[in-house]
Amino acid sequence: MEHEIEVAPGVRLWVEECGDPAGSALLLVMGANASGLTWPDALLEALGRRHRVIRYDHRDTGRSSWSFAEQPYALTELAADAVRVLDALGVTRAHVVGMSLGGMLTQLLLLDHPERVATATFIGTTPMEGVPADLPGIDPALLQYWETMFEPRDQAAELDWRVEHWRILNGGELPYDPQEFRRREERIIAHAGRHDNPAAHAMASQDGLDRAAELAAVDTPAVVVDSPADPAAGTASARHLAGLLGNARLVTVPGLGHALSEAVAPRLAEIILAHTTTHEPA
Repeated sequence: MEHEIEVAPGVRLWVEECGDPAGSALLLVMGANASGLTWPDALLEALGRRHRVIRYDHRDTGRSSWSFAEQPYALTELAADAVRVLDALGVTRAHVVGMSLGGMLTQLLLLDHPERVATATFIGTTPMEGVPADLPGIDPALLQYWETMFEPRDQAAELDWRVEHWRILNGGELPYDPQEFRRREERIIAHAGRHDNPAAHAMASQDGLDRAAELAAVDTPAVVVDSPADPAAGTASARHLAGLLGNARLVTVPGLGHALSEAVAPRLAEIILAHTTTHEPA
């Protein structure tokens, strides 16, 4: 079931529900500049056997409003959007799974709306203010590729850029199928009705994200997925985040990078479902 939800004047988000409508709600929060369609279909199918699964397009992605140029916002506003999605769907409390930036937004939900989060799962996520300088950060090859992010490209070139981006994000340990990610990105472009990517989230203000020290007080059950081959948020980030959270455990998926393929979906679903099943809300 698809919805269009207004989260601010003139700003609407595309939202989709699937899975078991009688199950407990599970909210998927995707990363920066990424449509909700980036979640692997196999993951949605597995989670949907137990949960009412909710995914959505952030502002300036997919079918949601592309509004940043006229209405700039801070990244913290994207966390508020997640709460507005739950409100609009009548969800009091949900399991929340955050990927990359989505995991940073989930940290904000734990701090500002703990009553809305039954459990939290983090994939490919750094603490809100990053990792200490003495720990490994983002891979230089990935940073170099990001320098081309804002270059204008036609649709064919944009598809090539995205497929290569996913290859780098995959991390080089697990097999990478470029055709799988090309098909996914073709679907995302058709879903959005446009191929350009203004990368609004890369330009959005990061004010209000310097709150990692507050995470120690969080008692919501959390799982941090360690993706050892992740060039954006690897083992150092996962361990640091798990150490900051007040009630977290670390689970390693050998070889996992920052690209979620259909092949890794069953293991991720197993981790998520073991966590949510143990901590179902009353």
